[in-house]
Amino acid sequence: MLDKNYIPADDARQLLLDRLAGITRRVERLPLEKAFDRVLAEDIIAPEDLPGFARSTVDGYAVRSRDTFGARDTSPAYLNLAPEILMGSVPAFALRPGEAAPIPTGGMLPEGADAVVMFEHCQKSSESLVEILHAVAPAENVVQKDEDVKAGQSVLVSGSRLRPQDVGALAGLGIASVAVFAQPVVAIVSTGDEVVPLGSPCGPAQVRDINSFTLRGLIAHHGGIPVWEGICRDEYETIRSTVAEALQKADLVLIVGGTSAGVRDMSASVIDSLGEPGVLFHGVALKPGKPLIGGMIGPKPVLGLPGHPAAVVGTFESLVRPVLACLCGLRSVAITSRAVTARITKSVASVAGREDHIRVRLEDLDGELCAIPVLGKSGLITTLVRADGIVKIPAPKLGLDAGESVAVHLFS
Repeated sequence: MLDKNYIPADDARQLLLDRLAGITRRVERLPLEKAFDRVLAEDIIAPEDLPGFARSTVDGYAVRSRDTFGARDTSPAYLNLAPEILMGSVPAFALRPGEAAPIPTGGMLPEGADAVVMFEHCQKSSESLVEILHAVAPAENVVQKDEDVKAGQSVLVSGSRLRPQDVGALAGLGIASVAVFAQPVVAIVSTGDEVVPLGSPCGPAQVRDINSFTLRGLIAHHGGIPVWEGICRDEYETIRSTVAEALQKADLVLIVGGTSAGVRDMSASVIDSLGEPGVLFHGVALKPGKPLIGGMIGPKPVLGLPGHPAAVVGTFESLVRPVLACLCGLRSVAITSRAVTARITKSVASVAGREDHIRVRLEDLDGELCAIPVLGKSGLITTLVRADGIVKIPAPKLGLDAGESVAVHLFS
């Protein structure tokens, strides 16, 4: 039976996002070449038409479409050759009835032309005459002026993450710089007497720091700037002073470890001591990740993550990632991840009222994509290494049956 004090993962996420509604974000203007993957802080309105002229989409002959009507292999249309159109040049002539002008892909249509016949459907019968073996309709093989974007049209809205194709469109419109939200700084405070930094000898009963490296990669991948504050011993004042200092420079603070109910687990007390409103929840109906703590110190979120590596990844996906998306300025902070459909190969039990994340690897078995559970406790890092993604068992569900179709949320 699930402890009734655990808050559902969806409620925990919404509680944090509601607190972040309306926060003020820093804005900076960047040259377009540095804006990839950044979040727009302004709406983009097209300053001009794109393209600014009618152009051919194929190599062929620019024509008046009505001059080709009825043309076919057995009864071609004969058109007089007009001057060749050069790429990047404005045609110095207007196409007259009964004429065809050679034109390259991307070339500007001359005045009078309204379609292009592909070279494959034409053949020269003399130096001044071309046979058209295929009729074309008006606008066939042509991109019209402003067909892509019209001047004054909304192209992108504030809160959109700039993908390569978005940046390309802005370049095409002549937009050289954009206003974007500053990347949020995320401080990582590692805790634990047993945790030693990479490069130091690892003695008996000690473990090397894994989680800060995992988090640094996840934070950077999802638009934040990770800042590691080092490893704190399990001493209240040490952790408190480190978190307090981190709050001065970071937009979000993650305390890793110290979230369980043990005597030396003090993250919740630290959060409560640093300001209002303090801890909003302690314990989430999520496996792995039950001891997760969520709090706010003024306008800044502070999250206490369990120390087990698999729990760190699970809680990042469920809680940290949407909070980070909000801080980045994304218009939609809904959790989206690449997912594929597969059949799970083993039955997996779950507890009613708890959202379970099952690590799986993908394999093609007899031509069918299958999800094979990667079993192991949340403290085992190699279960993540061997897995391709997770299958989420919703809180109301009691488990999965072998052979059931599932959505596998792929790791980034």
